[in-house]
Amino acid sequence: MIQGAAGPGPFGAPVDDEHQEDRRMTGEGAGPTREKVRIIGITGGTGAGKTEVARHFEELGFPIIDADRIGHEVLEPGGEAVSAVLDAFGPEILTAGRIDRKKLGARVFADPATRQRLNAIAHPCIKREIKRRVKALAAQGHRTVILDAALIAESGERERCLDGLILVTSPEGLRIQRLMKARGLAREEAVARIRAQTPPEKKLALADWVLDNEGSVADLHRRVERLAMELRDSEG
Repeated sequence: MIQGAAGPGPFGAPVDDEHQEDRRMTGEGAGPTREKVRIIGITGGTGAGKTEVARHFEELGFPIIDADRIGHEVLEPGGEAVSAVLDAFGPEILTAGRIDRKKLGARVFADPATRQRLNAIAHPCIKREIKRRVKALAAQGHRTVILDAALIAESGERERCLDGLILVTSPEGLRIQRLMKARGLAREEAVARIRAQTPPEKKLALADWVLDNEGSVADLHRRVERLAMELRDSEG
């Protein structure tokens, strides 16, 4: 995620233009008969469990926009960011003609300047696709959309498009264990990925809800279900 108050914002739009972009994303100003879709963000450090939280929200009937998955898609063959990323990082990141995310990740997680360079290319592509999907879901009549994105509030400010923010937390040691087991990372790689993100405690003041994921999956699901009921009740 690009840091700082100047320059590109968290999803790639220039900060000065972000408010107008966010109004278009959420449907504000679209006319007196159109309902504004509410966007609730889910964030949390890698390995904290935000993906499981999003998955259970989806099981409970909420539409999910997975920004991290979109980030993968824009780097797949034919993806919007492929050409610019190859121009920036060269053919060394390719395996069998495709961008190799492990090779690319090894470079960007080791160097903040390189990570910022990638973000500056990928984030505008990701934001455009998020906007397109929000608009489509609003047209289908959805009142609440869940945006699953690890890098929400990474700059220290909450994105203006969000109507609420869920922060998923978990102790760092447990996150390291999950990353090593689920993704086959060495301990040093898992630690590097965690340290490359803003510490979760710096996002606490920006969150409307905090879901602790130190216990079992069943415990986490119960917390999600209580919050889901609250969100449904507040739709009116």
